[in-house]
Amino acid sequence: MKETYVNNLRTDAEIQDFFMVKTIAVKIGSNKKQYLDLLLADRMGEVTAKKWDVADTELPSLNEIKEGDLIKVKAVVTEWNGMKQLKIMRVRRAVDQDGLELADFIKAAPEKPQDMLDYITRAVESMTDPDLKALCSRLLADNREKLLYYPAAVKNHHAQLGGLLYHTKRMLDMGERACLVYTNLKRDWVVCGVIIHDMEKLNEIESNEMGVASGYSFEGQLLGHLVQGVKTIDRLAEELGIGREKAIMLEHMVLTHHYEPEYGSPKKPLFPEAEMLHYLDMIDAKMFDMQQALEATEPGGFSDKIWTLDNRRLYRPAEV
Repeated sequence: MKETYVNNLRTDAEIQDFFMVKTIAVKIGSNKKQYLDLLLADRMGEVTAKKWDVADTELPSLNEIKEGDLIKVKAVVTEWNGMKQLKIMRVRRAVDQDGLELADFIKAAPEKPQDMLDYITRAVESMTDPDLKALCSRLLADNREKLLYYPAAVKNHHAQLGGLLYHTKRMLDMGERACLVYTNLKRDWVVCGVIIHDMEKLNEIESNEMGVASGYSFEGQLLGHLVQGVKTIDRLAEELGIGREKAIMLEHMVLTHHYEPEYGSPKKPLFPEAEMLHYLDMIDAKMFDMQQALEATEPGGFSDKIWTLDNRRLYRPAEV
């Protein structure tokens, strides 16, 4: 079992510990020298790491390290741009004699994937609109295997085993309650929007069955899950006989849920359920990132800068 977790790293400390490699690349710095750039993880979080001034003689052994491998590093914990980073002095791949289990390094959603899928399925079964119910049922059936392990991101919010289900389930919880407050909202449309909005992340992101994402697919890089989602809905609407107005409104929900052009949405929501979908998505993403940051922060202290939260450093109360 791994002893030291990412959340417990302290600036200026020297560590010797094992991590899982999420990304790895040899790059050229501004000084024209090679360096190793890594994103390392354990079941509690992630940390960037650098090995500076990599010599040509080191490349053969470094090139053997792949994404998903377990490695041992000797490093100093530094801080760059308000975030912790490892300055690696030595690195090697883990061997059988280290007695490690990959599962000990996998960050997972706090609920069982099958339980979350069952919850979402029950929400679909209670829908009264036959078209929306048919679409959601089809998507859940077609993607069941991947849904049980897929993350919701390569990094940042819900980048964990079962993360996409966890994100969807929590949004669904919030959406059901929103419909009780804002009675003009059509419950079936909110539920359907939540289920379909990120479904194409299953084809945008490349992930193994441990929920570890290695990057983006060819289509994911060129189109992204918003456009991929519109394509899928367009195809399934025709197969299921869903009318043109409904189909376009569903596509609009997927296309607008990022809200801003810089985040991929060419339009902003033009009906209440689409507007609510955006806020449900943002609330869950931000609450997740805040929780993760504060779990890694000492009481009475401030977190590292959180890029997804406009580089804010969050405060964890000492006594509350």
